[in-house]
Amino acid sequence: MTRILAFLVAAAAISGVDAQKPRVSRPAVAAMEKSFDQRIERMGPEEPLVLLGNTRGVYLEGYGAVFTSEVSLINVPNLTPFRPSYSKEEIARIHTRKLQRLPVLKQGMRQMMLAAAASLDEVPATEQIAVGVSLFYFSWEDTSGLPGQVLMLAEKQKLLDAQAGRTSIDSFLAVREF
Repeated sequence: MTRILAFLVAAAAISGVDAQKPRVSRPAVAAMEKSFDQRIERMGPEEPLVLLGNTRGVYLEGYGAVFTSEVSLINVPNLTPFRPSYSKEEIARIHTRKLQRLPVLKQGMRQMMLAAAASLDEVPATEQIAVGVSLFYFSWEDTSGLPGQVLMLAEKQKLLDAQAGRTSIDSFLAVREF
C-alpha cells in the first residue's frame, strides 16, 4: 500500500500541482479517518475486525482522496511460551474464518467509499476516492486465497450516483487485491 501511496504522491508532485493550499482541508480528511476507524471496528458485530493502527488519509490535488488502513480479519491470539504453536487443525480453522470475513471487509469498504463521497464536499466530482486496506497475517498462517491488500477506487460523482440509486456501485467500482 505504501508503494501505491508513494506513487500517487510522486505523480501529484511531478504534475506541477500548486501545493500552497490544498482544496480539501486537513480537518475534513481527519474526520473521515476517524469515521473509517469507527466503521472498521463495527464491521461484523458478532466478530469485529481488528484495527491495527489509525486510518490515514491524504488529499492529492488533481487526483482525489486516498485512505489507507491495516486490519486483521479476525482476532488471533499471539503465540506465547504457554502456547508455542497452533495445531494444523487450528491453523485451518483460522484460515477458514478469515476467508469468511473477507466479504464483510469488502462490503464495509464499499460503504466507506460511499460515505467519503458524500462527506468530502471539497473533492471535485471528477476526482477519485480510494480506500486501501492492508491485511495482517502472522508468519505461521495459511494465507492461500487471501489477499495482502484490498484497494477500491472510484470517481466521486459515480459514487454519489450510486448513493442516490441512479446506478449500481458494482458497475464501476474498481476492486483490486494484491
